[in-house]
Amino acid sequence: MDSTPAPATSGQFLLVACRGGAEAELVRRQEAVVPQVRKAAWRRGVVTFRLDPPGHPPFDPPRDFWTDLVFARTCVHSLGQVAGDDDAARVAAALAMAAGPWQNVHVWARDPALEASVEAIRSRLLAAAGITATTTIAAPGDRVLDCVLDSAERWWVGWHRAATPPSRWPGGIYPGTLPPSAVSRAWLKLDEAIATFEPALDPGQRAVELGAAPGGACQRLLEAGLDVVGIDPALVDPVVAAHPRFMQWRKRARDVKLREFRGFDWLVCDMNIDPVSTMESLGRIVTAPGVRPRGIIATLKLPEWSRAAALPDWLASFRGWGFRPQARQLSTGGREVCVVARASKP
Repeated sequence: MDSTPAPATSGQFLLVACRGGAEAELVRRQEAVVPQVRKAAWRRGVVTFRLDPPGHPPFDPPRDFWTDLVFARTCVHSLGQVAGDDDAARVAAALAMAAGPWQNVHVWARDPALEASVEAIRSRLLAAAGITATTTIAAPGDRVLDCVLDSAERWWVGWHRAATPPSRWPGGIYPGTLPPSAVSRAWLKLDEAIATFEPALDPGQRAVELGAAPGGACQRLLEAGLDVVGIDPALVDPVVAAHPRFMQWRKRARDVKLREFRGFDWLVCDMNIDPVSTMESLGRIVTAPGVRPRGIIATLKLPEWSRAAALPDWLASFRGWGFRPQARQLSTGGREVCVVARASKP
C-alpha cells in the first residue's frame, strides 16, 4: 500500500456524492453515523459537510467511514473550486490548488446528464501532473486527485485515498457493464454487489433466489460456479433454465416448505415488493430450524425515499437473525438499498 502522505492542506470540507434524490437520506445517515460534522450545502447528487463546524473542534474522520452512510457513492476532501476560460486554464488552476504527487486522477460529473469531455479533461490532468496511470480504476492505497465537474466551466477539486472497491472507481460509479448475454439488468446489479462487498461465492456452493424471473441474478450466480435454485411462479429465461446447474421451483416463496431451504449457502432476494414484505420473507426463512445460510444478498426497494428511515431497524433485524449486514445503494440500481449479510460466527 502506498505511503504517500496526505496533502498538507487536506481541506475542511467533505464532498460526498450520491444518487440524485438521495441527498436527504444521506444527511440522515450522517447525523447518526458522524454527528461531528455538519452539513454545509447540497446540490443534486452532491452534499458537502464541514469538518470544523463553528463551536466544535476539528474532526479527522476515520478512513472509509463514509461507507456506513449507505447512500454515499464516494467521499472527497474538497480543496475548493476552479474556473477559467477553457479546460487548459482550469487544469492549471486545479494543479496549483492540489499539490501532488498523485497516483491517479478521477474525473466525474456531479450531474450524469452534464455534457462534458470527462476523458479529455482527465488526459489533460494526467499529462500536466506527470501521472502515468493507464486505468481509471485506482489501486488500493493510491492517493487520488478528484476533479468533480459541477458545470462545464466550474470544477470542484479534491482528493481521497483509494481503499474499498467503490473508492477505487471514479465517482464511486461501478465501471462494469451489462454483457449482451445477460438476460436482465439483475445480472449487473448482482455483479456490482459482488465487486463491492466481495462475498465468498465459491464454486460448488448452493444459492436460492426468491423472485428469480427472468433470471439475471441466477445467471450471474451460475457464472460464479454455484448451483442455483430460482423460486418464481413465472418462467425464467430459457438460457438460464437450460443450464445444468439450475433448477426452478415454480411457486411463490411463501409456498415453499421451510425445510426445503436447508443446505443452501446463499439466500438471494431482489423482489419488486414493499421492503417490509421482503424482510418478512427473509426472516421467515433464516429463522426456521435447520436453515443457516452463509449469507444473504437482498435488495430492499424504497417506494419513497422517506422509507429509508427504517433502514436502521432493518439492519438490526439482520443482526438479530445472526448476520453481519453491510448496506449500500448500488450505482447500477434504482431507489433501493442492497444488503449483503454474512452469518456471524457461532
